[in-house]
Amino acid sequence: MWPARYGAFTGLACMTLLRCGGAATAADPSVDGGPDAHVARDAKPDVVRVDAAPMCPSGEIECGIACVDTMTSATNCGACGEGCGAGLVCEHGKCGCAGSEILCGGTCIEAVDDDHCGTCSTQCTGGAHCSGGACSASAVQHVILIVQENHTFDAYFGNYCQAPTGSDPTCTVGPSCCERAPATTPDGTTLAPLDDAFNMVSDRNHSQACEIEEIDSGKMDRYTSGSDIAGTTCTVACSSTINAAIADGASPGGLIAPYWQFADANALADRYFQPIQGSSSSNDMYFAIAHEQFIDNAYSPPGVGADCDDPTGLNICGVDAPVKAFVGRTTIVDVLRGAGRTVGVYGDGYAEAVAAAPSCASVPPECPYSSFLHPELARSCLYDPTDFPFQYYAQLNDDPTLFFDYTRLATDLANGTLPDFAFVKGRTFHNEHPEFSTISDGVTFVTQTIADIAASSYAASTLILLTWDEGGGFYDHVSPPEFWTPPVASTDVLDDGTPVLHGTRVPMLAIGPFAAKGVVSHVVMDHASILRFLEYNFVGPVGQLGYSDAIVNNLGSLLDPSTTGIVIPAGK
Repeated sequence: MWPARYGAFTGLACMTLLRCGGAATAADPSVDGGPDAHVARDAKPDVVRVDAAPMCPSGEIECGIACVDTMTSATNCGACGEGCGAGLVCEHGKCGCAGSEILCGGTCIEAVDDDHCGTCSTQCTGGAHCSGGACSASAVQHVILIVQENHTFDAYFGNYCQAPTGSDPTCTVGPSCCERAPATTPDGTTLAPLDDAFNMVSDRNHSQACEIEEIDSGKMDRYTSGSDIAGTTCTVACSSTINAAIADGASPGGLIAPYWQFADANALADRYFQPIQGSSSSNDMYFAIAHEQFIDNAYSPPGVGADCDDPTGLNICGVDAPVKAFVGRTTIVDVLRGAGRTVGVYGDGYAEAVAAAPSCASVPPECPYSSFLHPELARSCLYDPTDFPFQYYAQLNDDPTLFFDYTRLATDLANGTLPDFAFVKGRTFHNEHPEFSTISDGVTFVTQTIADIAASSYAASTLILLTWDEGGGFYDHVSPPEFWTPPVASTDVLDDGTPVLHGTRVPMLAIGPFAAKGVVSHVVMDHASILRFLEYNFVGPVGQLGYSDAIVNNLGSLLDPSTTGIVIPAGK
C-alpha cells in the first residue's frame, strides 16, 4: 500500500515515476524488493507524468481532473473551459440552441414567429405571417362585414341547434353541436313564433339598465317578468312576454331559411356576444375602436342625415341624444389606411342624404312605410348616421373617400375596385330592427348582397362576415361569459378600470370559400374579434388600437386553413 506521504494515486492509466536522489525509478514493487527497499523514509518525492495526455475513453479529453466530450459538453464546448451561456447546448463542439431553435441576440427562439421567421433577421410585414419558416400572407384579400340589428342567437338559431339545452357540446360540426333553445323562459313563458308580424309588434327594451336586470347576474331569468327600471323622469318596463320569441328556418319557405342555409354551408359561432350591455350605438363602437365610448345611444354623430332618421337614438326616457364627434382617437380605419390598405363604408340611402343636405331626404317610394302617418316608421326609410360608428370620429366624419352609397358596392364589385375592407349597413327598414323593419326585408337585403359578391370576380378572394349589432332585448338562455363557472374575464374596461360586461349572444356567420364548412365554433368572441382579425390579416401585429383588440380571441375557429393558406389563430 502506498504511504500517504507519497501523495494520492491519481487513478489515471499513466506511468508514474518517483524521483529518488535525482534518479528516476519506476514505482514498481517488484523492483529491488518493493517500494520500501528503494525509497528512503525521509524522501520527499513528487509525481510527474511521462506523457501529458490521460488515457480517457475514445472521443474524450481530460479537462482538469475529468474526462469530457468537448463536442457535447456545455461547460467545455470545443475546448476545455469554453462554456456555453444559459439556455444553450453544445452540439458538434459549438454552442447553440436545442432542436429547431436558433440563437438570436443571445436568446434561443423557435424561428417561426413573425419577428424571426426562418432566420434571426427575417421579419414578416404587411399582414404576412411565419408559416413553415417562411413569411406568407393569407389568401383572404377582401373582407366584407354586413351588420344587421337587434336579435339574439336564440331568436334566430335556437331551433337550428339540436343538442339538448345546457349540454354544452364540445363537437364542432353541424346543428347537433350547438344547444337548442329551451321551450320556455325560466319563469315558464313559452317562446312565441317570431315572424314578421311579431317582429313589428314593438321595439323590445334593450337599454343597458334593462339588460342588466334581465341578465340578472347570468341567471337570464327576468326577460319576461320581474324587472322594471325607475328613472328620475320615467319608469320603464323591461320585462315583457314579447321578449321571448324564436324564428323558424327549417322549411324551405321558413322566414330565416337562408340564414340556416348559410350556417349549413359555412361556419356559425355560438359563443359570440355583443361586447357591451345595452343599445346599438354603444355596441357599434366596437366595430370602430374596440372600446366603450358611451352607454346605449347616448350620442348622435354630426353631418349628413343627422336627426333625419333616428328611431332608436333615444335614451330610456325618450330624450334625444346630443351630437358628439370624438377627436384624436385612432380607429380601425386609421390603422388599415396607415398600413396602405383601403376601406369603404357602404350606407344604404347615403347618396340621397348627401344630395338633400342640409335638409332631410324624401322618403323613397319603395319604402313600405312611405304613406304611413307615423313619422318614426317613415323616417326608418332614410339613411341613419348613428348606424355607422365611423361617423362618430372627427377625422372620418363624412369623408368622401370612405363613405359611399350602398349601390356603389355593386359598382365596385363589377369594376374591380372593391376595397380591402368593406362595412355594409342597410337602412332601418332593411336591417330587421323590431318595430321598424320586417325580418323578411332584412333577409332579402342580406341575401342579395351576398349573391352580388358571389357572382363577382371577388368571390374567390373575399371573406363575408354577417352579424347582428346587439340582441335587441330578446331572450337568450346562455349567460355572458363573465358569469360562467369559472368566469371568463372581461375583454374591455372603462377608463377607470371597471370591467365592461358582455351582453347577450348574437349570431355570427363566416361565409364564402374561407369559411370552415359546417363548423359551429364555441370560441368566445365579440365585435372586437373582427378588428383583431383585420389587424392580423392586413397589418400583421394585433392590438394596434390597444383596447379589446389586444385581448379578444381571433376568428380562426370559423376559418379553413386549407383555403386561407395559413393558420389563422383561433385564440389570442
